[in-house]
Amino acid sequence: MDIRDLWAEALAGMLARPVRSALTTLGTVLGITTLVITLGVAATAGNQIVGRFDELTATAITVEVPDKADPLVTWDAPAALTRLRGVISAVALAQTDESSNLQVASNTLVDPTRVTDQTLAVVATGPELPQAVRGRMTEGRFFDAGHVGRRDRVVVLGDQAARMLGVTRLTSAPAVFIEDRAYTVIGILGGLRREQILSTAVIVPPTIGADFGLKNVTRVLVNTTLGAADLIAGQAPVALSPNHPDALQVIAPPSPTRARDGVQDDVNGLFLILGLVSLVVGAVGIANVTLVTVMERVAEIGLRRSLGAARRHIAAQFLLESTLIGMTGGVIGAGLGLVSVVAISAANEWTPVLDARLALAAPVAGALVGLLAGLYPSLRAARMEPVDALR
Repeated sequence: MDIRDLWAEALAGMLARPVRSALTTLGTVLGITTLVITLGVAATAGNQIVGRFDELTATAITVEVPDKADPLVTWDAPAALTRLRGVISAVALAQTDESSNLQVASNTLVDPTRVTDQTLAVVATGPELPQAVRGRMTEGRFFDAGHVGRRDRVVVLGDQAARMLGVTRLTSAPAVFIEDRAYTVIGILGGLRREQILSTAVIVPPTIGADFGLKNVTRVLVNTTLGAADLIAGQAPVALSPNHPDALQVIAPPSPTRARDGVQDDVNGLFLILGLVSLVVGAVGIANVTLVTVMERVAEIGLRRSLGAARRHIAAQFLLESTLIGMTGGVIGAGLGLVSVVAISAANEWTPVLDARLALAAPVAGALVGLLAGLYPSLRAARMEPVDALR
């Protein structure tokens, strides 16, 4: 049998019952569509994570400093970090378990009878803190090098701490009492995008922090330019403590590429099983319909065999029919899947990520499903004897 005749017979057999062929193709269409949507949405979502990866998280580095008798990091050490290319800001902080639970009371001059007591954390830090935590002064100002050098008894309250203490404005120069010692509140810090825990803390200069046992730096906050975090994470310990860089623990941001790959793998794993099940259902449908077609065309098979058609010709004809049905389902499924990915991306204002190899592989996958599904029916048709088939 000529290959052109084989294709013509297979197409004629498939188009002889168009409704049945369409319903048979539907299973493969659903399976391929699900697979294409799964892979396309996973790639698009992964790319979206990289595109919208939180810049703050990707540029924030924290260096943990062990508390030892001999300080590993001095208060002026963060200035060495700002000389590194890629560092935007850096600040040292000191906080201990004891300083995290101190009794703080406020006594405003406007209402001397109003006294509130709260258990708050006291944190010592440098004047660079607002920039390092990406915050802003909602009231007053932050202490500067002059306050530090003069050992002024001033504090800055986090916005939540100020609310808890009843300090809402600074026009009356309110004071807070920490362990029965008075300190003037010169500012309220709010809008923290980093270290939000400081919103409930009392922030003091390092020279005042010594009154509460906050002599040594316990951690350093570093902000870098986008893409420089990995490099600065390796250089920061040496810049802060040249003699003991291994004693410092650096907490660097995760890689956005790993985050994208992780999400893409999770989405793929979630929907891949659904797509495979749909393909199996489609394959069973093709096999069932092809087998029914073989039983309906027994007389035709017997006539072809009696006129000289070999077993391989009969097998090839039915095998090609099932393959064409599967390939048709793959083409339609690939088109529907790609359109769905674009529609989902447009609805979420994403940039769709479409892999050309996926569009080419989908019809091949559909044809393979049809080929495997048609093996048994085609072999059964080929084993029929001409006399039995004609009878």
